[in-house]
Amino acid sequence: MSQPPGEFKPSRRDLLRPVEYVGGAAIAAIFTALIVLMVTRDWTLTLITAGGVFIVVLVVLALLAMAVKPDASEKAEVDEGGAPPRDGDGGGEPGAPPAH
Repeated sequence: MSQPPGEFKPSRRDLLRPVEYVGGAAIAAIFTALIVLMVTRDWTLTLITAGGVFIVVLVVLALLAMAVKPDASEKAEVDEGGAPPRDGDGGGEPGAPPAH
């Protein structure tokens, strides 16, 4: 099912991907917080640990997501962004693929 150019609609999975990252980080933080709470019985240390783990896991997931190559739909969206051509790109029309 192809879409006309210029009307790119992300799929539901693409829209929910950030929620998956935040949810995964929250699950890791809750799990770690429960372990710390059972071991130390100190709420302050538990909350500090949960916050730290949440931030670290979220940053790691974001960095790993940036390392993934974009697929065809993401490349099409980037190409339609209207960025000015750089020197050596062929100098064609904006949005046109570079000549090889």
